[in-house]
Amino acid sequence: MPYDLKEIAAISGMPGLYRLVRPTRAGVIIESLDERGTRSVASARNKVSLLQEISIYTEDYDQTVPLTEVFDRVYQKYGTNLPLTNKSNDQDLVAFMGEIIPDYDRQRVYLSDIKKLVTWYHAVSNRLEYQEATTDTEDAGTQQEQPAADEALSTAGIIPTEADAAATANPEATDKSA
Repeated sequence: MPYDLKEIAAISGMPGLYRLVRPTRAGVIIESLDERGTRSVASARNKVSLLQEISIYTEDYDQTVPLTEVFDRVYQKYGTNLPLTNKSNDQDLVAFMGEIIPDYDRQRVYLSDIKKLVTWYHAVSNRLEYQEATTDTEDAGTQQEQPAADEALSTAGIIPTEADAAATANPEATDKSA
């Protein structure tokens, strides 16, 4: 995951993006992602949308592209210096979206969504560190999933003998006709 968006949220009624610091009884303590980094409390009445859970519609009705992947594509193409802003020409914004996600759904993704995406990318790329995918951690994860040569695969350490395997598992389910 290039940008860690687990704690970054958009909050209804509040401009900008916020980092969720910790929950309170009345809501959640938030820290703005702007230069000031001011902290405040978002009440439980505000709708909090985590960026990690947001996706962009594609022409395939059942498919979406997660925002983390969209941000990764933007970073791969432009780095942290995205030449567009939310005030850019409408045609430039639509062309930008077509470059990043060629098959995005033009009926369900509005120009306001593209402007919000650009604004959010600027906020995230200025405040969060981009994390390159490392192959070492991926290789370590696959090695842990592989069982050792002398390890039992799925018997939870108990390997039945031939006599146990031939015996009836449930003694109450024995044939009563005998």
